[in-house]
Amino acid sequence: MLQALGNVLLPVMLVAGLGALLSWRMPVDQGTVARLTMYLLIPALVLDVILRTPVRAAEAAQLGAAYLLVMAASLLLGWLCGLGRPGSERRALSASVGIWNSGNMGLPMALFAFGQAGFERATVVFLVSIVAMYVVGPALFGSGTRGGKGGGWRGALGAVLRLPTVWVAAAALLLRALDVTLPQGLSRGVSLLAQATLPLVLLSLGLQLGAGGWPQLHGRLWLAAAARLIGGPLLGLGVGALCGLRGESLAVLILSASMPTAVNALLIAREYDGDTDTVAGVVLLSTLGSVVTIAGVVALLPRLG
Repeated sequence: MLQALGNVLLPVMLVAGLGALLSWRMPVDQGTVARLTMYLLIPALVLDVILRTPVRAAEAAQLGAAYLLVMAASLLLGWLCGLGRPGSERRALSASVGIWNSGNMGLPMALFAFGQAGFERATVVFLVSIVAMYVVGPALFGSGTRGGKGGGWRGALGAVLRLPTVWVAAAALLLRALDVTLPQGLSRGVSLLAQATLPLVLLSLGLQLGAGGWPQLHGRLWLAAAARLIGGPLLGLGVGALCGLRGESLAVLILSASMPTAVNALLIAREYDGDTDTVAGVVLLSTLGSVVTIAGVVALLPRLG
């Protein structure tokens, strides 16, 4: 476990920690960093990986379907954590368990743990998670609003269609299907942007956590954090095995499902007037707790083979 902590978690925590320290010491325009990442760097990463990855279409579809099943089970688990609580808090707990950090932490963790092959499979999971997150999040939080920002499934669809990553992924899949190769100059430019993505998403994670402050904690938040960090990888193992995943695909799914609650869940809750205090609490607890739980998962994953 100590080797996993040092080789896999330490680089992630170091970069994110520097971002948190910077945000704590001085004001940083997080909106600009987030927009730069979401609208430029991540689309470049997606384009670069789809055009270069050797992952077969059937394997990618199987992995994506397994991710969606784990997400659905995690949303239900979070909903159960909120039984007996007001509707807004119950929805926030469901989102906190069901929307996890497949990008900021999932991608670099897969790269450090499994190398390029694992990173390519983690990118498949990340692509599916982007679409799923911006469908489930607005639909979940929007269902509790009255004449506010919530738009139900129509608003969710609009949010997804506004993401350049979705359109870039579709274009990349079409180029790959037609066996079209980008000009070398353009390909190198895209690769340069793609290489800048992981450091910046980790810094962005640290900036958001450093500026978030310390929320008020209570029992349901601890329960939801435990459901995310312990229930997540167990669901990944069970669902992955049922879906017939093997080897690196199964390991990547389990590792992804062990990630802490995504900061984007908090951003979506804020956009749709959800219970941001509850989501912020689970983000904080699950992120801190993941230092131990992810190290344990990384140490145990080789035994699956």
